[in-house]
Amino acid sequence: MKKKVLFLPFLQIPSGHHQAANALLEGILQINPNIKCDTVDILAYSYGKMESIVSKIYLNWIHSYPSLYNFIYRNSVYRNREKNKRYWTYELLFLSFMKKLIKEKQPDLIVCTHALPAYMLNYLKAKKELRVPVMNVYTDYFIHRFWGVEHIDFHFVSSQPMKEFLNKKGVSDDQIFMTGIPIHPKIKKEKYTKGASIQSKLSVLISGGNLGVGAIEELVQQINGAEPCKQIQFYILCGKNKKLFEKINGLQKSFLIPFSYIDCREKMNELYDQIDGIITKPGGVTISESLFKRKPIFIFNALPGQEEINLQQLTEMGLVYHLNKQEVQRQVLAILQDQNEMKQYQMKVESFHSKIQSKEPSEIIANLLST
Repeated sequence: MKKKVLFLPFLQIPSGHHQAANALLEGILQINPNIKCDTVDILAYSYGKMESIVSKIYLNWIHSYPSLYNFIYRNSVYRNREKNKRYWTYELLFLSFMKKLIKEKQPDLIVCTHALPAYMLNYLKAKKELRVPVMNVYTDYFIHRFWGVEHIDFHFVSSQPMKEFLNKKGVSDDQIFMTGIPIHPKIKKEKYTKGASIQSKLSVLISGGNLGVGAIEELVQQINGAEPCKQIQFYILCGKNKKLFEKINGLQKSFLIPFSYIDCREKMNELYDQIDGIITKPGGVTISESLFKRKPIFIFNALPGQEEINLQQLTEMGLVYHLNKQEVQRQVLAILQDQNEMKQYQMKVESFHSKIQSKEPSEIIANLLST
């Protein structure tokens, strides 16, 4: 019989949870096409069209009331994260649907790329109502208290501090795999660090997520309003934000090249190979892709909540440069052209990679299914 894997991200906006799930799914099917993979958003499964309403409210909330979102996020899931907490409302809303889904799909392995499904499944395992192995795939650089942890069978983590956090929660080393945040198999990983660039013109990618959200417009205005920097070519990923693409395109500036939504991973891989650095927000998957490509990472802006915490963690590991919001070109140029600085940075990136499993995350899953 075919082995079945059930992937559980949350919401249907193109978030890191979905990107990580899709990356693992594609990788597994490349290894063994006979494995059946399903991806289900438990909110859409449970409440249908309510999911699109919730997604819109969620995005509007972050951008309209960032301070409030940050306060609630930190107090509800990050503060005292070592302590367990019951989320009764979510149990009431989703437990019965989660049981129904598992009975319907009959999976051999469940992979959670979001905390909510992991919390539900951890609860069911604690009550001895679920025997199916469950895996958490964390898409940030920290683990908050909403994640179900203690009764989950396997954990894919992206940093040493996350592994240590799980150890303190009673998770044994043989349940933890240091994989980094999974990236699509068509984004080819660099196995070694290339030398610092000494070319006269540098290429820098600006990315703000698939929806083109964040502070891209503010950044572009600043670059465009500053004295032209002839030494940097900026490629700008506008995602699905058509107005942003048209606005940048209308500027008719040779050093500002916008791209609309890129769904071809080969094209994205080629773009990564062309650049010398990336300016982005600290969302998990883009950061992970940049780290595996060994490209210097510059952070211009972080969304409230998880991105701000990601930024703190990544800065402590020395894996990103947090830019001041003035004279961005000068800052980026000074760092990229400082060969000693680049050597030190790449040593930190190499130290990060030295702790990562040599096996691909999808290969680990395929192996687990074959045992």
